[in-house]
Amino acid sequence: MVFTRNPELGKVKTRLAITIGNNSALKIYNYLLSHTEKVIKQIDSDKIIYYSVKVRNNDIWDDSIYKKNLQKGNDLGLKMQNAFKDAFENNYYKVIIVGSDLFDLKPEHITNAFKKLDQHDIVIGPALDGGYYLIGMNKLHSCIFKNKNWGTSTVLKDTLKDLQHLDVFLLEELNDIDTFEDLKDNKTLKELITKNE
Repeated sequence: MVFTRNPELGKVKTRLAITIGNNSALKIYNYLLSHTEKVIKQIDSDKIIYYSVKVRNNDIWDDSIYKKNLQKGNDLGLKMQNAFKDAFENNYYKVIIVGSDLFDLKPEHITNAFKKLDQHDIVIGPALDGGYYLIGMNKLHSCIFKNKNWGTSTVLKDTLKDLQHLDVFLLEELNDIDTFEDLKDNKTLKELITKNE
């Protein structure tokens, strides 16, 4: 499952937009979305895109490859919990959610997560900012999604605290792109920034 925001001007990468403007932030988000799609397309599994606002047809997510759903819930935790719940109720037994703002995401991160779910209860891909870019499980553990300050640097730490009684495997740490600091060493993304916006 991929969690994505509908790519609309002024609605995506708002922390990044403070520094580089809305147009450049949208260009960078569209680049990251396209990168995510190329990675996910290579994974041998069913694929569902969860949109933030409205399900879109005829976008970069080919309707013949990807199922499409709307995120349900009034915070990120509830949205993820509902997506996992739907998947397990539909008889999936290894389920992964990945974000859509990772320049460094590779197919191996996802295939490795699926493999690790054979031996572990939970797989998490930690992000450099203290959150996570991927979470996978083989049954629903709702505690993960409650009482978190989503979008802050404590999310991973608080999540791991909730999972002390379970076997958790941590993937490689990656940098998700939320602020200008996150892309300062990234030549490809910096070239998308429009001057004098």
